[in-house]
Amino acid sequence: MSVSMKDLDPAFRGSGQKDGLEIWRIENFKPVPIPASSYGKFFMGDSYIILKTTALKNGSLRHDIHYWIGKDTSQDEAGTAAILTVELDAALGGRAVQYREVQGNETEKFLSYFRPCIMPQPGGVASGFKHVEANNQDHETRLYVCHGKHVVHVKEVPFARSTLNHDDIFILDTKSKIFQFNGSNSSIQERAKALEVVQYIKDTFHEGKCEIASVEDGRMMADPEAGEFWGFFGGFAPLPRRAPAEGNEKHEETAIKLLCFDQGKLEPVNYESLAHELLQTNKCYFLDCGAELYVWMGRTTSLQERKGASEAAEKLLSDSNRTKTHIIKVIEGFETVMFKSKFKEWPQTPDLKLSSEDGRGKVAALLKRQGLNVKGLMKAAPAKEEPQSYIDCTGNLQVWRVNDKDKALLSSSDQSKFYTGDCYVFQYTYAGDDKEECLIGTWSGKKSVEEDRVTAVSLASKMVESAKFQAVQVRLYEGKEPIQFFVIFQSLQVFKGGLSSGYKKFIAENGIDDDSYSEEGLALFRVQGSGPENMQAVQVEPVASSLNSSYCYILHDGNTVFTWAGNLTTALDQELMERQLDVIKPNTQSRSQKEGSETDQFWSLLGGKSEYSSQKMVRELESDPHLFSCILSKGNLKVKEIHHFTQDDLMTEDVFILDCHTSIFVWVGQQVDVKVRLQALDIGEKFVVLDFLMENLARETPIFTVTEGSEPPFFTRFFTWDSAKSLMHGNSYQRKLAIVKGGGAPALDKPRRRTPVYSGRSTTQDKSQRSRSMSFSPERVRVRGRSPAFTALAASFESSSNRNLSTPPPVVKKLYPKSLTPDSLNTSSKSSAIAALAGSSDRPTETPTPESIKDGSESEKPKQEEDAKDGAGTMNNRVESLTINEDVKENEPEDDEGLPIYPYERLKTTAADPVTEIDVTRREVIV
Repeated sequence: MSVSMKDLDPAFRGSGQKDGLEIWRIENFKPVPIPASSYGKFFMGDSYIILKTTALKNGSLRHDIHYWIGKDTSQDEAGTAAILTVELDAALGGRAVQYREVQGNETEKFLSYFRPCIMPQPGGVASGFKHVEANNQDHETRLYVCHGKHVVHVKEVPFARSTLNHDDIFILDTKSKIFQFNGSNSSIQERAKALEVVQYIKDTFHEGKCEIASVEDGRMMADPEAGEFWGFFGGFAPLPRRAPAEGNEKHEETAIKLLCFDQGKLEPVNYESLAHELLQTNKCYFLDCGAELYVWMGRTTSLQERKGASEAAEKLLSDSNRTKTHIIKVIEGFETVMFKSKFKEWPQTPDLKLSSEDGRGKVAALLKRQGLNVKGLMKAAPAKEEPQSYIDCTGNLQVWRVNDKDKALLSSSDQSKFYTGDCYVFQYTYAGDDKEECLIGTWSGKKSVEEDRVTAVSLASKMVESAKFQAVQVRLYEGKEPIQFFVIFQSLQVFKGGLSSGYKKFIAENGIDDDSYSEEGLALFRVQGSGPENMQAVQVEPVASSLNSSYCYILHDGNTVFTWAGNLTTALDQELMERQLDVIKPNTQSRSQKEGSETDQFWSLLGGKSEYSSQKMVRELESDPHLFSCILSKGNLKVKEIHHFTQDDLMTEDVFILDCHTSIFVWVGQQVDVKVRLQALDIGEKFVVLDFLMENLARETPIFTVTEGSEPPFFTRFFTWDSAKSLMHGNSYQRKLAIVKGGGAPALDKPRRRTPVYSGRSTTQDKSQRSRSMSFSPERVRVRGRSPAFTALAASFESSSNRNLSTPPPVVKKLYPKSLTPDSLNTSSKSSAIAALAGSSDRPTETPTPESIKDGSESEKPKQEEDAKDGAGTMNNRVESLTINEDVKENEPEDDEGLPIYPYERLKTTAADPVTEIDVTRREVIV
């Protein structure tokens, strides 16, 4: 169905062409655009049309149309808004989802456009906008009630004590102060969100000039703020227990009804099972779910039929007095996830066909293989931007192979050589934006056994738990690795077979031949990657059908080595092949083969010629992220999507999932119970199985678990991130209250870090260089949050034999010139703690680790562990003492305001020389 632009109202022309909001108000039954400065201001006597255009990562535009109906608007005006919404959708191509919004019962999606809330004002076009303007000279005291954990529904209620109750949150807006009254049964999250409304009222109606007070339900008159609050209600009195307010009543669960709208009439559709096949493309249908009424419009229905269906939906709700039911209109082929979930099953969206460029490339490869000139046939493909890893590629790596319910540490020369029948655990520490990060993960090969997979995840989880959940954990499967994994390993080889006892036992019990890689045998490797910092060699079946014109290959049979370059490969692809050859067959002469001019010996090793592909394998693209709040109850996972999310939506008491299609992130707040923290990976796996967005998520999708305060850059990139917020103490309400009363997020003094080196095409290095050395000095000590000078000093304490004793120790600069806090000192040892706890049961040989986990003979292992622990503790104490003394040496250090700064040691109650200028009863507050 299409609509002529001549029939479209001029106010709609050119709309929906760029990302953002567009709003029209209905005036005299015509849409009139309102200025952007008035977005979010609604009048009770009016109706509005709101268009939200979203630019997706795939380059397309998504449209959501809402029509908002004020409680005092006329029926005719509301009907006009509904009809104009259908016309606007038709002009945009008939792909938009349309929502009916009634004042006081708006959808969370709609409210998310106007955070923190909307507060409709009296008046409208018909009344000449005769409404009261708020000002300080003639301020009317008002009482509001707030509902919602993620978006807030705000409603003005009668200013009377009888309005208050224990279940809700109320905001009392007076001339000089705004009070938030927290009902005893309200949640912490709702209280925190209500504070955003308090801030909005302060900025909007008080020009930011008024006080803010919080009052807890049950607090007596002894509290000055509580006394002042109750004074507006004639004094304190206990609130009676009462039933929830009418506005909180929930829709009773009703049986889903399907009705067909045909030729102006509604007819019920009888069915045993709600199936997709019941919907005919030339008709409109109503799916009545009680709280929502879906209007489904077939692709071949006319504009008039759609208008008629829209009017019939309005009439259906009006006749049955269902004022709170949402009307959601969807077009065939562009249904919402919630609509599709109502059906027994919904067919998957067909895969897109190859583009013309892909087809042209395939033809060119075939012709070139036949010896024909293809110059001019191939059009230069546009440069594709490589995905960024958002992770420092110069960190430290340790890898263990899972074997017999334990893990064995691999040497630096073997830690990038994986077998498809084995499972591995890895730990990577690297520089983040303002602190050192740690990533602990598992990699399971396609042929690995389930027992080893379970063991790997269990061992990694114990490492994360030992690190007090300050490390990010990731679960990976072969073939579904994210770019962060490849950047960590940089040069990776994946061999066939396995070395673990679990794999050997499995093939023996099942009578499977052991095809594990042998340097003396026949093997074929496909080389892939985007640069020296991201390249892999994957062993494939040694047959001609494994070849691909878009890749380079290494073929060897003992010391007979061939390299093969497809006709669609680049100079970079061939360079990566040479680099991988140096690893797989070093110091061995190879014979180069070009596609189309291979020798008979080459084909003989592959068992003869055969057809093979020329299309490059394309990894799944990252989709637009979706954020969900999660509740795990009795083994069942309940999720709720949060629209247009921000960092403030991540409540410290809850668990959230960020779904990017190619990866799943499970974010766990600091206030979450430890038992739930331990289930974070299980929550992610349940979400993948649930597949809430019906995007056909693979069971092997990478799952990251992230703890609040330890968010890595490749997670925070999805937000406008303020690290100070995640480092605040207290629950969500306490944090928000501190920000609202303080006027902004607290600024934290942090030690400066070197700039992280992120991988990507822009960081491609010469062949003689490496982003990160795979072999490190065992004497090198990396400590979280410490400067290079500090690290050098620590290393000198750990091994005094490394320097000439006649040489004075390196100079240590003052680390924290502005302040010296216990938090900053504790942060500095975080990396060492993670490494020591995570790897205490292993003896690394060539990987840099603290002295407490260095290699030693098995006979002296217990004694060395004890001595090392004492030594490490002595080193840390000496280093920290030196740092403090360095600060004390300066004469009366001061901060920017001229106030004195004292070392932490003198603030302790047990200090030999305590500070006398500070009230000891307020010591904890000062610290």
